[in-house]
Amino acid sequence: MSYKMIDLFAGCGGLEDGFLQSGKYEDIAAVEWLQPQVKTLINRLETKWGIKDAKNRVMCFDIQREDELFKGWSDDSKAPSREMLSNGKASRYKTGPYGDGKGLDHFVNAAGGIDIIIGGPPCQAYSVAGRVRDENGMKDDYRNYLFEHYLSVVNRYQPKVFVFENVPGLLSAMSDGTPIIQLIESGFSSIGYEIVDDVKKYAKVDASDYGVPQNRERLIILGIRKDLCEDVQVILHRFYLEILPKYKSKKKKTVAEAIGDLPKITPIINDEELKSRIGYSKPECHTTWHRARHHSLRDVEIYRMLANDIQSGRNEYVDSKSLSDLYEEKVGAKSPIHRYHVLRADEPSTTIISHLDRDGNRFIHYDPEQGRDITPREAARIQSFDDDFDFIGNQTDTYIMIGNAVPPLLAKCVGLAVSEVLDIL
Repeated sequence: MSYKMIDLFAGCGGLEDGFLQSGKYEDIAAVEWLQPQVKTLINRLETKWGIKDAKNRVMCFDIQREDELFKGWSDDSKAPSREMLSNGKASRYKTGPYGDGKGLDHFVNAAGGIDIIIGGPPCQAYSVAGRVRDENGMKDDYRNYLFEHYLSVVNRYQPKVFVFENVPGLLSAMSDGTPIIQLIESGFSSIGYEIVDDVKKYAKVDASDYGVPQNRERLIILGIRKDLCEDVQVILHRFYLEILPKYKSKKKKTVAEAIGDLPKITPIINDEELKSRIGYSKPECHTTWHRARHHSLRDVEIYRMLANDIQSGRNEYVDSKSLSDLYEEKVGAKSPIHRYHVLRADEPSTTIISHLDRDGNRFIHYDPEQGRDITPREAARIQSFDDDFDFIGNQTDTYIMIGNAVPPLLAKCVGLAVSEVLDIL
């Protein structure tokens, strides 16, 4: 049996792709408002999953415009900008060819209802790092409340369950003095759903436990409609303590196991004209996006030195102070945090983040010969994307999509576990 699914805040489709890989779900519709992500998801649904009307099912639309989202819209203005605006509104939108304006009601009614809603609002307002960088601790950020629109969709279509994915920082996030997690719990309870009684204790998972070559902690919050069983907490505890753990890997996958077979990409530094901005070799590769961005000669030398320090076993630059001192010495500026990190070949990676779109100083390739940060394809592999998963957009878009995505392999494990819950409801 396949369960009918809607994906909200879909991004490029990491969460949805994993659920589809499980073989237990059917795509009904998805909502995302950034165009590179929408194009990427449409391409994946068409080429991998054979969904011919993906251009209609994937809606490039602002979830905050609820009435139009549900009932349909007709404006034919331009696509939203890549970045969200400070007031939480996009100035322009696009209908066709990305969503035909019919609205979610059309797709849900055509499907005869849905069984599950998946997704998670953008995490910047909940992440600890985001709160540190923002002068108001993200308290004024409208993204604190995007979960309310997720809740509205759940309330309208009353699926049996929902899966709400986000960062652990959600547990400590506050907006007006009330913990966000309390608002989420009470909000879903008010529309007839229950989540586990101790989210911190049960709902935190590490993707590296599920075969993803990356230490990446996330909250996987499963909600169940209260009228479907007598004691929801019994099922929720069983999900977190028995069902989901069955899908853990026997051993953790390392960075080298994930990317070690990709062709080497080495700097080209023989030509004097290139020394200000070093280019890299472009070997033939069986997959897309395995290409390095240019670096300054200074950065190439730093990357090689740091990678060689680890490989040789000297380990002179493995603590925060030595790395901060190195940054000050080489760059001529102080930094409150260390800026460099070499990925360890024999361990899972650190968490892949969207900041890769700006620089990869904290994602330096472990091979000293290559003297570079990781390519988009290497980042995608560390995120557990299949090599046939292509990304539609420029390099900046691609790094952002990969860094913000749910690892598909983790999503597949969650999808399989949730299907067992659906089977018993």
